Amino acid sequence: MRILLTFVLFAIALCANSYDFSVYKKGSGTGNTVLIIGGIQGDEPGGFSAASLLATKYAITHGNIWVVPNLNFESIIKRSRGVHGDMNRKFRALNESDPEFELVEKVKDLITHDEVDLVINLHDGSGFYRKQWIDKKRNPYKWGQCTIIDQKKLEGVKFGNLREISEFVVANVNERSLKSEHNYLVKNTKTYAGNEEMAKSLTWFAVQNGKPAFGNEASKEFLTPQRAFYHLLAVEAFLEYAGVAFERDFALDPKGVELALNDDVKININDKIVLDVINSKNWINYLPLKKGAKQKIVSNNPLATIVPQDNHYRVHYGNRRMSILMPQYFDYDEAIDGFDFLIDGESQKIPFGEVVEVSRDFLVAPKEGYRTNVIGFTQRGVTDESGFVVSKKDILNRFAIDKEEHIFRVEIYNQKENRFAGMVLVRFTDTKGSDRLTSLELD
Repeated sequence: MRILLTFVLFAIALCANSYDFSVYKKGSGTGNTVLIIGGIQGDEPGGFSAASLLATKYAITHGNIWVVPNLNFESIIKRSRGVHGDMNRKFRALNESDPEFELVEKVKDLITHDEVDLVINLHDGSGFYRKQWIDKKRNPYKWGQCTIIDQKKLEGVKFGNLREISEFVVANVNERSLKSEHNYLVKNTKTYAGNEEMAKSLTWFAVQNGKPAFGNEASKEFLTPQRAFYHLLAVEAFLEYAGVAFERDFALDPKGVELALNDDVKININDKIVLDVINSKNWINYLPLKKGAKQKIVSNNPLATIVPQDNHYRVHYGNRRMSILMPQYFDYDEAIDGFDFLIDGESQKIPFGEVVEVSRDFLVAPKEGYRTNVIGFTQRGVTDESGFVVSKKDILNRFAIDKEEHIFRVEIYNQKENRFAGMVLVRFTDTKGSDRLTSLELD
């Protein structure tokens, strides 16, 4: 038997109604530090998806990266450029009454931190930036497929040669461009010369505070994985220039990026329940949540969370709504943190909030004072389903919580007080199931 998931907490624990951003600090502790920001505008998934991969799928072997993958998390979830206005126009002046004042001040503190040597802000832009007018999609007024600087040089600071660095990045991206039509160019907004709109931006704030800063734009003409692919090509070139060495565990091409974005995205609820975000069914009923308290939500991915709405909860991954959870509220039993199972004939104690693979069948060991509810498995007149050997064919598929209908809930309750103790998910790997159905007692 193999535990499918040992939950790793990458992100800060959030209440379900919190929209604070995450900060991931990764590296060797020596060398240069690059700050990478995604999600300042919530309708630009290429940028925040690339940043989330940097936070979760990259290992830094020399130098350091600080990653903010979800700066404007509320706007990301609500698929809006800016629920409270364009955050990227709030860095020159902002009233304290603005709902995003604290977030903007917090990211300003990161940008101006003594350890930060270089700043990259990831965006998705319209069309293709070209120096000459070609057509409506390719012209000087578009923003896609370019690296942006506010001026050519920032005097007196490390990495102040902005134009030279951006040309290095563009050359590296274009070497691996999928088509010559996708090639990058350098776009100088000449903010120093009086560009009033860009003077309100994050990168200009950084430059004004002595921090070399660049915008990177992938075209909105592409689907999200391809946008993220181009962002990562550019970021890797920036890291190379800054002397930051890294490893990643996926192929850097659009398909590899897509697979990485959909790999192992989990949410843990109250340390007792785990959900597979990508494969969850659109609707999950009677999820046992904590009565009279905020739910503790922890994810291994900065773009995944659960948000309350009316009488239910919405599971979000970036700007995609993945599932709706209909709750059933219980007092919680905190006396135990796992339960004894027999998985394919092997005895194991499984912690709550785990997914376990089952090839043939499983059995939940009886325990005095507790009862088991295998959701979708019913025996006439039986209120405690521990002690039964259960295979996939014994459970109704419609009670599965995943789209492929292989994953089922096993819930444990304090029998006397009807308190929820915890949940284990079983994932059947042999979909033909077992021919056995028996009841037995374990010592």
